[in-house]
Amino acid sequence: MNKKALDIILYGLLLIGMFVSLYLIFQYAPPAINPTNNQTWYEQKIFYVHVSSAWTGFLAFFVVAVASIIFLRNESRIADLVAQTSAEIGIVFTTLTLISGPLWAKSFWGRYWDWSEPRLVTALILWFLYIGYLILRSSVGEDFRRARFAAVFGIIAFLDVPIVFLSVRWYRASHPPLLVFEPGGLDPSMKVAFFFTLFIFTVFYVVLLRNALRIKLLQDELNRLKEVI
Repeated sequence: MNKKALDIILYGLLLIGMFVSLYLIFQYAPPAINPTNNQTWYEQKIFYVHVSSAWTGFLAFFVVAVASIIFLRNESRIADLVAQTSAEIGIVFTTLTLISGPLWAKSFWGRYWDWSEPRLVTALILWFLYIGYLILRSSVGEDFRRARFAAVFGIIAFLDVPIVFLSVRWYRASHPPLLVFEPGGLDPSMKVAFFFTLFIFTVFYVVLLRNALRIKLLQDELNRLKEVI
């Protein structure tokens, strides 16, 4: 399968999937009941986007760590570009997580943010870590040395991902666990909407990574041509 055909399949899958996901979230999956007041909780539907964006951010940062390890082992320029590109995408999805989370929290806790919540704080730290990663990547200095520093930083920063995920189990917190994996936690139709949305967000990540990486490779080629000229 050539690249053009694969792009068409990915774009078509993503476009159709987005509309199907919206239908599943707003029409197929029933609204939840707020456990604090036993009233219909339409704001809960942001959960599908919130958790999916968090998952995609985690996936992107995992790719950063893996690509960084590969770069440190064999000094692959492709691995270095994959790490940089995936970090940029991961920050976008983590930003969406930090925006959608407080919107959900307002309807559940009555406030947008709670500094005593470990998952909120550790997620914010994760966002700052990868902002720092990109700042390091854009700093002045010799390219190869900067790439090595960034690779080490990207691996260390990923250690915060399991901390974010497990924080609600390790510490006393009001933030609910991921109920989709708990027996009786979610209605079956909610699980369908959740897993489908999760899948579409993952496809979206793959499309963004492929396109952004392609642009960076073209920029590399253009820079080489400039040096020759």
